[in-house]
Amino acid sequence: MARRATKKRTQDYVKHIGQVPGTLIYTGKKSDKDFQVECFDYTKENVEEAILLNIEEAINYKETDSVTWINVDGLKHTDKIENIGKQYSLHPLVLEDIVNTTQRPKIDEYEAYLFVVLKMLYYDKNDHLVIEQVSLVLGKNYVLTFQESEGDVFGTIRNRLRHNNGRIRGLKSDYLMYALIDAVVDNYYTIIETLGNKIEDLETELFEGHAREDVNIEIQQLKREILKVRRAIFPLREIISRITKDDQPLIYKRTITYYRDIYDHLIQVSENIDIYREMIWSLMDMYMTTISNKMNEVMKVLTIIATIFIPLTFIAGIYGMNFKFIPELQYEYGYFVLWGIMILMFLAMLYYFKRKKWL
Repeated sequence: MARRATKKRTQDYVKHIGQVPGTLIYTGKKSDKDFQVECFDYTKENVEEAILLNIEEAINYKETDSVTWINVDGLKHTDKIENIGKQYSLHPLVLEDIVNTTQRPKIDEYEAYLFVVLKMLYYDKNDHLVIEQVSLVLGKNYVLTFQESEGDVFGTIRNRLRHNNGRIRGLKSDYLMYALIDAVVDNYYTIIETLGNKIEDLETELFEGHAREDVNIEIQQLKREILKVRRAIFPLREIISRITKDDQPLIYKRTITYYRDIYDHLIQVSENIDIYREMIWSLMDMYMTTISNKMNEVMKVLTIIATIFIPLTFIAGIYGMNFKFIPELQYEYGYFVLWGIMILMFLAMLYYFKRKKWL
């Protein structure tokens, strides 16, 4: 399984070797997903929600005074992604990074917009960790988001726009991007809580001595999950730090405080990840210790049995020798006396082991 995953990642990198910079090559796995463009255009008083049937309709919202959120699902359709890029004058390298789902979280500054890449994390119905890339383009009065497929963590943002909850419809596009990033970061807490519960359950199982045979496989899977989460979250701290510290013309000063709040959340999440990472290593040590203790218990039992039977075997060996003249052989009750001696020795050794608390 690991070899197949490594081979897949290698193939993703090979796709870009020798290509002209700015070439759009989709590297994700969700190639069967449909293309969909969702649009929210809003002011403080009104909101318009629509599913755009034609890509060209997106350009109608570019020069309006309202704030527009255009969410694109389906990165496989690179021709349509390129068309949107032309309408909003996006750099070819930006479009290349949008469809390259192996891209590390980052922020790029351009004259008319900011480009941000981050990772959206969630568990599917089979309790498998899903890491999906989300790309955001912040313009003066618009935010473009690009996702691999339909389904995300932005449901609360949509409801806030529809029902005018909070201050989101009263502020500019920089606050909209904050709200979207904040939704992604808030979902990180769910991931961390789930990881924490898994680790605690394993820790309890190992501590109580009820570990399953495949518990080491589960520990390894958890270790890989934590490493994936760490790679997805840690670079985002640098992104938010740059937004709060650099003089960004598209980020208003009143919004900087909100981005600092995201940074605080990321620090907290990062600390929890480091704690869980150390706990996973401790779990592996605990598992190896448990295995060693079980082996020691088995060896102790075998050693005690061997110790008990060594003198008995010695006695039986002596009287099993083929010598004609052994004094006790002619004794009428010799057989019963020998059994009595062997039983007494057995009981005495059991008593001794009990006193030493070896049993």
